Amino acid sequence: MTQLVETEVRTAPAIGASADAAQPRGAVRTWLPAVLAGSVVVGLLVLLWFGLGVRQRGTVGNASVPFRQAPDFSLGLFDGSTFRLSEARATGKPVLVNFWASWCVPCREEAPMLEAAWKRNRDRVMFVGVDVQDTEADALAFLREFKITYPNGAGNAGPISVTYGMRGVPESYFVTADGRVIRKWNGPLGTAGLEQFLAELFRANEAGA
Repeated sequence: MTQLVETEVRTAPAIGASADAAQPRGAVRTWLPAVLAGSVVVGLLVLLWFGLGVRQRGTVGNASVPFRQAPDFSLGLFDGSTFRLSEARATGKPVLVNFWASWCVPCREEAPMLEAAWKRNRDRVMFVGVDVQDTEADALAFLREFKITYPNGAGNAGPISVTYGMRGVPESYFVTADGRVIRKWNGPLGTAGLEQFLAELFRANEAGA
């Protein structure tokens, strides 16, 4: 931070001059920048607080997507293989695409539910996890901790997240086998919500088959 410093030149007041007239003009100018800067900082803090409050209230829930068809992508998986959305869809199964990171607290909350849902429905749906802005060591530790068995990877995750318009983690996309995005969900998935969304996805997938 750069501080403004002015040198005051003090002269003896003229005979009969008031104390206010004797005060150097430079002394007034030195505190004005500080007051103005302080007002600006307070204003910015208020705006930041308001903005964070609005974002917190809007981070969880349904979100619109700028496309009807899910963009195809190739994701390098941690086991060395490659997941291709088009190939997964070609099996006739719908796909749940989940963006996550090991440092994301809500991702930790939903991880056990995602794995449980995957085990219950793996014959009807494909899950894939896209790990973003993470280290491989931390991501692998996360997968081991929650015993995640569905495909996960980080290869090409940056371009994929940009293409999908990812705004934060976790985010989930529910995609039918013919490529329609049935739902985008911002924030962690709860057990009841996840079951509801999967049932919705299965119905849409059957209707489009």
